Amino acid sequence: MSNVGLLYVGGVLFINSLMLLGRIDGKSASVFNIFIGILQVFTPIYLIVKADGNMPEILGAASIFLFGFTYLYVGLTNWFGLETSGLGWYCLWVAILALGFSYVSFSSADLKFGIIWLFWSYLWFLFYLVLAKKMDIGRYVGKVTFVMAWITCTIPAFLGLAELWNSVSNTVAMIVAGLALLYFITAYFSERASPAAQKNVPS
Repeated sequence: MSNVGLLYVGGVLFINSLMLLGRIDGKSASVFNIFIGILQVFTPIYLIVKADGNMPEILGAASIFLFGFTYLYVGLTNWFGLETSGLGWYCLWVAILALGFSYVSFSSADLKFGIIWLFWSYLWFLFYLVLAKKMDIGRYVGKVTFVMAWITCTIPAFLGLAELWNSVSNTVAMIVAGLALLYFITAYFSERASPAAQKNVPS
């Protein structure tokens, strides 16, 4: 994915995190999801045609569709008030594919994007739990989405556009990933211990 596209993925994740946290109405958030979804569907079509059979380039372009169809699906679901289970099961499929893209990144010695793809797989899996399995973890997923909007998309994309991404060491990436995981764990238990969560615990 190009750094420009990744930057706007960060933007849509930021918007969606605020939606999950109750700061933005779902229908309002759907507009930006549809904009970015359209961008992330037409861009890979152009890249695949331009690749002229180059399989690594086609694989990279194919990964963009995962994002594009996700945001179109989210945007249209929220806009029309559709039931979310179909979107949730799609997110599970994408979460599994993201593990494959992570493996490809690690295999090509790209540790930073190998880690990022693992984070994205986790995020899509959380969307599956919320949208298909109807688990009451929306606020937790909102917090995870907010962090990922910055550490997996916005900051890497900005550094890439500024030609600084390659200067970020793998050690720094692993430290950031470790801190993010620590936050995700503590945020989960904090949400489960909140009064609102306690009300939903069967007696």
